[in-house]
Amino acid sequence: MDSVESVKLSHQSEHLHHVFTEVPSRYDLINHVMTFGLDIRWRRLAVKALLEGDPEKVLDLGCGTGDLAITIAKSAKKGVKVTGLDFSPPMLDIAREKAANAGVGDRINLVHGDAGNMPFPNGYLDRVGISFAFRNLTYENPLRERYLGEIVRVLKPGGKFIVVESSQPSNPVIKPLFHIFLNGFVAPVGSLISKNKGAYRYLATSVSNFFTPAEVKQMLLKAGFSGVSYRPLVFGTAGIHVAVK
Repeated sequence: MDSVESVKLSHQSEHLHHVFTEVPSRYDLINHVMTFGLDIRWRRLAVKALLEGDPEKVLDLGCGTGDLAITIAKSAKKGVKVTGLDFSPPMLDIAREKAANAGVGDRINLVHGDAGNMPFPNGYLDRVGISFAFRNLTYENPLRERYLGEIVRVLKPGGKFIVVESSQPSNPVIKPLFHIFLNGFVAPVGSLISKNKGAYRYLATSVSNFFTPAEVKQMLLKAGFSGVSYRPLVFGTAGIHVAVK
């Protein structure tokens, strides 16, 4: 895997970079606790969508500690080029170690970079996947259009963008219960385990106020995708969006 190089980040990326460089050592544990381990299954479903049609080049955008990229590398046919891109060197350090331990260290190229300025030529990638980092690019982010436009740019015509992310349940009973869970369990437990109140206060707030599936669809269509489908997970508290360029 390539060495991590320093990159110039946007102002918004610098803010999120500060948040996500302080929690890497316990990031995976907190994710598993908060989702009761379901995040592992959700990523497998996303990988199934990512590998449909036998793509040659696949990117895990905002790869964090590498869970999606590792699952892709373990599931893909030999010869598929898997790349993970993130703006947090500590996250990438963990991803590198995890990939080596999983036996796929030589199949994943880790890149330190900004989602708003990816180091790929136009139409280079067959698939872009993002696992629980889509909110960071779009929730109250003034650079949202730039980020989405960059994803469209690097995808080939016919390429797909697969998003596995938290969502807003449409059920009027489930939705308030979900928000109580976020604010009453996720935020305090995440803060306790990570010892970083800011990171998990941001997480709970961004999930509670995130877009509905219909709003995400319109956002992706406006960015330049030609079609978007959605699969709800666990009463709509999460879901998988598939957008086609």
